[in-house]
Amino acid sequence: MALGPLHLRGGLVVDARELRWRFSRASGPGGQGVNTTDSRVELSWDAGASPALDEQQRDRLLTRLGARAVEGVVTVVAVEHRSQLRNREAALARLTALLDDALRPPDQPRRATRPSRSSRARRSAAERQRRDVKALRRRPPRSGGE
Repeated sequence: MALGPLHLRGGLVVDARELRWRFSRASGPGGQGVNTTDSRVELSWDAGASPALDEQQRDRLLTRLGARAVEGVVTVVAVEHRSQLRNREAALARLTALLDDALRPPDQPRRATRPSRSSRARRSAAERQRRDVKALRRRPPRSGGE
């Protein structure tokens, strides 16, 4: 299988030669092949040294990934399938999703707004109604002095 380059958000393309693949034996069920097949896939990419990113993208990516990027290297593992090929596809999809999420532009800052006049009036009316309902539950005051 020829896994090509990694296509990320904003037209960013990571060359397939920058990706490092490692394979090992996965634990768990797998029948007779479990002890002989290297189906566990580990995919690593050195974001800190990648020529695909500019400085702003690199800073945003490494800041958002935090502890996921050890010395600038991002690693994902796939072991959910019994076949190495399917685990390779899963690892590639997982890395793509992780990087796309980390590279998305920052959210627009929230602009503070004030409650409208009608919403303040509705709130005030609801408070008044609640106060009147609770006042009806109180014991009436004792009349004194006869």
